Amino acid sequence: MQKNKNNFALIMAGGVGTRLWPVSRKHFPKQFHDVLGVGESLLQLSYNRLLDVCPEENIFIISNQDYYSLIKEQLPGMTDDQILLEPQLRNTAPCVAYAVHKIAQKNPEANLIVSPADHLILKQDQFKKVALKALEVAGQRDDLITFGITPTRPDTGYGYIEYDQEREEDGVFKVAAFKEKPDLATAEAFLKAGNFAWNSGIFVWSIGAIMKSFEKYLPEVNKLFEKGANIYYSEKEESFIKETYENCINISIDYGILEKADNVYVIPADFGWTDLGTWKSIDSQQEKDVCGNSLQGTVLAYDTHESFIKVPKDHLAVVQGLENYIVIYDGKALMICQKDQEQMVKKFLGDIKEKGYNEFV
Repeated sequence: MQKNKNNFALIMAGGVGTRLWPVSRKHFPKQFHDVLGVGESLLQLSYNRLLDVCPEENIFIISNQDYYSLIKEQLPGMTDDQILLEPQLRNTAPCVAYAVHKIAQKNPEANLIVSPADHLILKQDQFKKVALKALEVAGQRDDLITFGITPTRPDTGYGYIEYDQEREEDGVFKVAAFKEKPDLATAEAFLKAGNFAWNSGIFVWSIGAIMKSFEKYLPEVNKLFEKGANIYYSEKEESFIKETYENCINISIDYGILEKADNVYVIPADFGWTDLGTWKSIDSQQEKDVCGNSLQGTVLAYDTHESFIKVPKDHLAVVQGLENYIVIYDGKALMICQKDQEQMVKKFLGDIKEKGYNEFV
């Protein structure tokens, strides 16, 4: 079936993924790893998923300039024009602005789906259905659309979207408010209310609609990238973007636009979504042995239960007596941590930097 030539996609693949240390490092972050052990990196999974909704020439990736070689190695069919390279981290609003202005030069009628590279989606057919519907709606009206995940538990690790059940049209609801990650009691109240969804961080809008939003809510960011109207797709683009990023503020698309705009809508959906931001989230997607362990690599486990152990394929790990532990070895660095203390990874990295062990960061 011929794909709509106005359907475009942007994969955001510039993060470092520090919570997945020691596998995710500054020089080789998580989106380029096969963290699930399925034979494809998270970036490759994201790209192949979006091939179902966009022509391959309409898929763009934005990432740090340091990761150009990794992108080309994993997705050799992508042209340099499809790979947007950021000279420094400036959060999601500048990266979206860069992509929007560049795509507008190619197709001002484009409708764009924006997706992080590090999400797991198990129900591909359902995702395709929701994505195509959102792209169709975006092409018909100047609304900003987000995908809300129907919650299955009172999770405190996700932000939530509250939507107005009275303002619905064909499964698309008006957003009432964005909510920060709640405590358990608040999350339970959200679940009971029935009109809250997890914020997936996946967005859909027309180029025209998001440009109007930038003009209204982030005019200083918009003006910077607007100056490149005749520079994108030329040899001057790299130097223009370097200068632009030096002068650009650091701000998220959520805080800069979505939380302020009055034309934000959500499509509640269930397509087997998980944000693979922590080792526990990856562990939750793994097959378990009879003792509830997730084992990646060659691992011999004795008297060990409910633990996640990952080693490289050419290494052997022998463990005994562990209960609810995370054990990650990447060939150079080893982390052993209790599952309910995995937030300590941030402290681990801070201490590693402080002691000068920067080759392990």
